[in-house]
Amino acid sequence: MPPFDLPEGDPFGPHNLPYGVFSRHGSPDGSGHRSVGVRLGDHVLDAGAAATALGSPYATLLARPSLNPLLAAGRTAWSDVRRALTAWVTVPAHRETVASLTHPLSEVTLHLPFEVADYVDFYASENHARNVGRIFRPDAEDSLTPNWKHLPIGYHGRAGTVVVSGTDVVRPSGQRKAPADPAPVFGPSVRLDIEAEVGFVVGAPSAMGAPVPLAGFRDHVFGLCLLNDWSARDLQAWEYVPLGPFLGKSFATSVSAWVTPLDALEDARVAPPARTHPLLPYLDDSAEEPGGYDLRISVAVNGHVVSEPPFSTMYWTAAQQLAHMTVNGASLRTGDLYGSGTVSGTSERERGSLLELTWNGRDALELPSGKRTFLEDGDVVTLTAWAPGPGGTRVGLGEVSGRVVSA
Repeated sequence: MPPFDLPEGDPFGPHNLPYGVFSRHGSPDGSGHRSVGVRLGDHVLDAGAAATALGSPYATLLARPSLNPLLAAGRTAWSDVRRALTAWVTVPAHRETVASLTHPLSEVTLHLPFEVADYVDFYASENHARNVGRIFRPDAEDSLTPNWKHLPIGYHGRAGTVVVSGTDVVRPSGQRKAPADPAPVFGPSVRLDIEAEVGFVVGAPSAMGAPVPLAGFRDHVFGLCLLNDWSARDLQAWEYVPLGPFLGKSFATSVSAWVTPLDALEDARVAPPARTHPLLPYLDDSAEEPGGYDLRISVAVNGHVVSEPPFSTMYWTAAQQLAHMTVNGASLRTGDLYGSGTVSGTSERERGSLLELTWNGRDALELPSGKRTFLEDGDVVTLTAWAPGPGGTRVGLGEVSGRVVSA
């Protein structure tokens, strides 16, 4: 299908234009050369080749095998490139050039779109945090920890195990010990879980010792993508006291092959939930532009939708997370990735992890492929999402999919 003739309502139309990195199947030289691409419907436009052919001053940023040079270029360049790309795929004079440089998705391989520098994961959904508190601290007076309403809780993850959608996930092994067991044992995790999240991709770096304020969010964050934070609950439960997640989280984190620029999500901006505790000045967003995003996520196991978590319910915003992450003087690097934490709504159908959906294994999910409490070998988990776009359109977020393989 020619790139300009998209079906009405296509969520990957010119209003979206997410970025990725691809290589063509059976390239003439057999090198599998990687290129920056922009998704248009079920095709991908070779952005670097188009920039070169059309004489763009940004060709040097786009004709690269990674998004990192574009990410590092900063907000002015991001906006200029987006305007140029929009013109290339909508102005009839460019149609022939663009068509010659556009490839069906079925004929390309998608790669991790950027080189991940650091990875941080947060815990920003009040619904998720309360569910976890009720599961593990049923007798506590408050299901939230005392600090939860005062700061975005997070931990540093492992950047080297961030993988692109479609990558198999090997069931992790480690120590586990149930409360009644006399001693720990070693072996494959038997409580493998997922967490439906949104990842934010840092473009412009910051200097060490210089915190990034709330108002600096859009100067440093290029865009977002779907993220699945795979979790081995049995390993995590035994190891996390007193320093937090380690082997139960670090074995794999899956991200979409497509990064949606923040500029494509202006119509999805919403106010976060009402704050119930006063915030310290560096986190107080009452005078800032709306910091939430209305993203509608679906979680499917083996093709069967089990949950639809709404991102608009997240208590802590991405701008607050960035401000907290740097308030101690920690610097940002191009390619930093930080996850929102599990997205969960108020209803059972909106819970973003199997831990919550099965209430820690008490209530099995009924799937066409059989009952599930936690994941079995061969299970495929797929996250998809969309956001409101201009004029009633939808902005599609690239899916995140992964298949569990045996240890």
